[in-house]
Amino acid sequence: MTPQLQVMVVDDHPMWRDAVARDLEQAGYSVVATVGEGRQALRVAVAVRPDVVILDLRLPDLPGVEVARGLAASERPPRVLVLSASGEQEDVLEAVKAGASGYLVKSASREEFLSAVRRTAEGEPVFTPGLAGLVLGEYRRLAGRQPSAGGPRLTDRETEVLRLVAKGLTYRQVAERLTLSHRTVQNHVQNTLSKLHLHNRVELVRYAIERGLDQT
Repeated sequence: MTPQLQVMVVDDHPMWRDAVARDLEQAGYSVVATVGEGRQALRVAVAVRPDVVILDLRLPDLPGVEVARGLAASERPPRVLVLSASGEQEDVLEAVKAGASGYLVKSASREEFLSAVRRTAEGEPVFTPGLAGLVLGEYRRLAGRQPSAGGPRLTDRETEVLRLVAKGLTYRQVAERLTLSHRTVQNHVQNTLSKLHLHNRVELVRYAIERGLDQT
């Protein structure tokens, strides 16, 4: 039996926080904590060890970006999905740089939100439509687009999977494109992460973009 995904909700608006938690529970997720302040979120996360944290950026005591940074630096870092009213470029990029796996605006539908939670748990970078290109463009700018000749060798199939992941395809879409099973694609990604000493799909996408694989 697949373990129930454990989620923590961090938002300073009680009604919104409760509504998000209710949607998650109705979808079969285990909501292990709901908190309204950033410092409290960091303390509680250590105790309950959620798989995914749903995080608002506007908190009364500590910016959500700082909370994301603190969670990413913890001994057992959860995946962080920002759920914010802001779609501003600066907020999105700061959240991603702080370690957020994805960014969704609060105008998203219930179905979009629940899909984003599931995909975040699977290690996929998830962004509101229109924001993914912004994040990838910033990665290219920071990387300077200078490929490295060294580094570990990937198999042709691993490189092929990595190229499609860098283009923003989900694991299921990669599987369909290459006529592979979803599990096989996940295995290729895990092997690639291990070879490159990376921790998650966000880092993997950045690695690929730095080498221009998303353009081939």
